[in-house]
Amino acid sequence: MQFELTEEQKQIQSLTQQFSNNEIRPIAGQADQDQKFPMHIYNEAFSLGLLNSTLPQAYGGAGLGSLELVLITEALCHGCLGIGAALCINTLAAEPILIAGTHEQKEKYLTRLTSGAMASFALTEPSAGSDVASIKTKAIKVPGGYQLTGSKIWISNANMAEFFVVFAKTNPEAGHKGMSVFIVPADSEGLSVGMPLSKMGQRAAPACEVFFDNVFVADEQLLGKEGDGFSIAMKVFDHSRPMVAAFGVGLIQRCLDESLAYAAERESMGKPLFAHQAIAHKLADMRIRLETARLLTYQAAWRLDNGFKNTIEASMAKVTAADSAMWAATEAIQVFGGMGYSTEYPAEKLFRDAKVLQIYEGTSEIQRNIIARELA
Repeated sequence: MQFELTEEQKQIQSLTQQFSNNEIRPIAGQADQDQKFPMHIYNEAFSLGLLNSTLPQAYGGAGLGSLELVLITEALCHGCLGIGAALCINTLAAEPILIAGTHEQKEKYLTRLTSGAMASFALTEPSAGSDVASIKTKAIKVPGGYQLTGSKIWISNANMAEFFVVFAKTNPEAGHKGMSVFIVPADSEGLSVGMPLSKMGQRAAPACEVFFDNVFVADEQLLGKEGDGFSIAMKVFDHSRPMVAAFGVGLIQRCLDESLAYAAERESMGKPLFAHQAIAHKLADMRIRLETARLLTYQAAWRLDNGFKNTIEASMAKVTAADSAMWAATEAIQVFGGMGYSTEYPAEKLFRDAKVLQIYEGTSEIQRNIIARELA
């Protein structure tokens, strides 16, 4: 068993961390305040080859594995969880195409991503979050294709996407077996995108409502077969959850870095905060939780890369990283004391950014349900 990264992986990690430190971190606070995604960061990350890393070389991608994606993601989210998450959405949108797309669909749409386009994954609805099978968006069969009607919410990068991967019911009476998935161009007649929603955290990462008003989608835009949508979504999550767990790992590392630096500099009762056992133990626990989350995340990614089933490992990584990120951000504020509550220091932003990790890509409760189901 080898826990050491390869030289190539170390280089990828180092390059991404340098980019995160030099380009993302200095603007993160302002981007959060402005609630605006810095498009120049996307362009620079794209130019460096930090995006589309897992897309096959045949379609212009780097052809790297899930572990390399995790290393890139962790470093990006260390700089800013909102910006880092937004930079990774193309990977999520590409997964259904990689899993179920024809060669023609991959050639048409994956090459657009590797040419600089952005895309969005459209599953969540106002009344269907954790209960994926209860989506209401419908795809009615018409001559030559389907007509989509309904709406989605919390769709990341929707206002910047050139196309959407949309889940809809082709047979509403069949429950989860009646769900299908389509590639829908953003300029389709009847498709509209709302303004970015105002959020507590990750405010540099836009998330919008998307509306489908009798949107025509041609037959060739269907991914897989009718009724494959739910199984495709579940496969996507096995692929995407290690990446989302890495969101949390990057934030935990940032919480530890900021807390350790402050505890070494700030004095109380005649000695640095770190010299007080109560504070030192918080930092020790942060490191414990960081390494636990990181190892679970790397394991989930490694299993995927090596052809092993990773459903339970991906859920363990996601729930551990998410819950530990929220805990670490809370403790970071405690280490900073009153200054942790101030917007002049990064702790409060880390806290706001962390919370949604326990909600999106499957809540912490849903992850525990999955783990329990896999144990049975």
